[in-house]
Amino acid sequence: MDVTEFKLWSSDLQQMQNQIRHKTDGLSSSTLVLRRGQAFTVKMNYEGWPFDPQKEKLIFHIVLGPLSVEVPVTRPGQPFLTQWSAVLERSIPNPNGPHALWVSLSSPASASVGVYMLHLRVETHLTVRTHLLGQFTLLCNPWCQADSVFLPSEDLRNEFVRNDFSLMFKGSPGNIVSRPWSFDQYEKGILDICMKLLQLSPQHQADMGKDLQNRSNPVYISRVISAMVNSNDDKGVLMGNWSGDYSGGVNPSKWSGSADILRMWAETQFRPVKYGQCWVFAAVMCTVMRALGIPTRVITVFNSAHDTNRNMLIEEYYSEMGEKLPIGRDSIWNFHMWVESWMKRPDLGQGYDGWQVLDPTPQERSAEIFRCGPAAVEAVYHQKVEAQYDVPFVYAAVNANVQTVIIRDGKVLSTCIDKNRVGALICTKHPGSMRMQDITSEYKTEMDDSAVNVLNTNACRGEGATGRVAPQGVAVSLQLLKAPVVGESISFNVIITNNVAVPKLLRKHVNAQNKEYNRNPTGTFWEAHGDVKIGPIETVTIHHEISFKEYMLTETEEDSLVNLAVVIEDVKSQERVLASEEFNICSPSLNIQVQKECIVINTSIVATVTFPNPFSTAVSGELTVACSGLQEKFQTRLTIQPRETMRMPINFTPRMVGKKMLYASLVLMNPPTVLHGFKTISVQAS
Repeated sequence: MDVTEFKLWSSDLQQMQNQIRHKTDGLSSSTLVLRRGQAFTVKMNYEGWPFDPQKEKLIFHIVLGPLSVEVPVTRPGQPFLTQWSAVLERSIPNPNGPHALWVSLSSPASASVGVYMLHLRVETHLTVRTHLLGQFTLLCNPWCQADSVFLPSEDLRNEFVRNDFSLMFKGSPGNIVSRPWSFDQYEKGILDICMKLLQLSPQHQADMGKDLQNRSNPVYISRVISAMVNSNDDKGVLMGNWSGDYSGGVNPSKWSGSADILRMWAETQFRPVKYGQCWVFAAVMCTVMRALGIPTRVITVFNSAHDTNRNMLIEEYYSEMGEKLPIGRDSIWNFHMWVESWMKRPDLGQGYDGWQVLDPTPQERSAEIFRCGPAAVEAVYHQKVEAQYDVPFVYAAVNANVQTVIIRDGKVLSTCIDKNRVGALICTKHPGSMRMQDITSEYKTEMDDSAVNVLNTNACRGEGATGRVAPQGVAVSLQLLKAPVVGESISFNVIITNNVAVPKLLRKHVNAQNKEYNRNPTGTFWEAHGDVKIGPIETVTIHHEISFKEYMLTETEEDSLVNLAVVIEDVKSQERVLASEEFNICSPSLNIQVQKECIVINTSIVATVTFPNPFSTAVSGELTVACSGLQEKFQTRLTIQPRETMRMPINFTPRMVGKKMLYASLVLMNPPTVLHGFKTISVQAS
């Protein structure tokens, strides 16, 4: 053999240096992780004479399934952003051993997302040899201006791609509850599992080449992921369950991070994980999209309409006794969560780039598959219901009108329309802080101030009436006296006003029903009836209390929801007026304190979780404390005596630099409820 011939000795994909440059450091994968539209360096050690491009040809062979491209190494020059290129960076001859050669490889900003094989073919005047250098995972690149997911602000890129925790908002517009969620995209093996969602999709199974080509486009990727997060049509991740019976799986309220769910899916040969509800579907989708490099945030829509017949009207029915009736297929969810992802929309023409709604909760089919979006928020705002994808569904979810009807024996006694209730508040976590950000105005053109009124009362009149006052001159409203908390009584007033100059005899029917956030309430658990005499031009306030024993649920829920309604009947005219209010009863929260403000990587720290038991009985349950990038989960079973304060110290060692969230949940058996707490910490380099 010619000793002067170029012969590859070893290669190095420079994983650490490349991943820091590509801002993929921390992502755990069996491969090198890169972002498209950006150069990465490969180092090669070789024997023979120093490399001469005139004598030897180095050709990279880049393979993605049935797709491949040949990229010859050229002399230094500008890399192309539209095609793959390989440029000789530097060459260092070594008289005493193998020579070193660095090549800078660049992918186009529209390259397909996927797991690539990297080969090198060495052609000399005597031989042709091919070497497998390894694998790399290529992600979208919001740092690259030519990428269709480019986000101009560094702070927002860090928030919506690199940040691995958030708050999600639940409850009702007047009593918002924030709960922590850990996206876990840096946890061991999670990126590889996220790539598996693309690989197991029906599109990939049906036509691998076409699917891989389409994966250059985040619009296509997001539709695939929206379908794969639910298991309704495919080998997707989560099975939904809203029945209240979670036997054979996990109560959706008990999840607090995405890693457990994604790992369980992968470890069971991709059988659906039981169970999810809207916030679980949205949070898992956010994890997958951030891992793939597509900026994403979780959105809560309070009073989200599910308008099955697309008439922009949600009908709600009440009995004359104030009981809400389970009639009709339309529904209003007290809150619903979906995600928004940031991308260009060249398919829609000018003006629709930016945030796009994606909803993985299986509610309606889009092109025969349970998925939703991407629906451009701009298209929703401008009522462009013809724009792809699923804009009418999203538009109705935030803009439908509510018609409330009182019926007896199938006969309509009174009716009214509320234009402000649906989409009363749309919000997300504020970038860079743990506050709520109100984004309602990004979806809705005009908002009546009363729509976000803390206790916006829906008051109904008789047929043909206008305003809040019934035709016979009687008005009614409900007033909660304090935000309800589990363990305390619900305290409220019924306020009745007679606006005419004659006295009246009225009949009052107050009704309280437990409900779940996504459907009509179940049976009445508390009611009060009675006659009320009211003088001319007089206002009467009647106080009521509902005790904890009367509303306590039997199934574990994070937040109990109550539908409270009052019907006032004029005995003489038999005309009726209704006021209703839906509200949540918050669980108490856990408190987390950390002994030091300055926390250094790989140094042990103590956090203390405290909870004063407000109940008059002992409570028992399971405490879980965890933090992405810190340590394994800490779990313990405990019992807390009546009025006793639990103090649980936990040792942890942070393994990653940056802003992190320490979160805790306590699942109580009696009363059946889930408590949450969180603390953000800043981990410094040593």
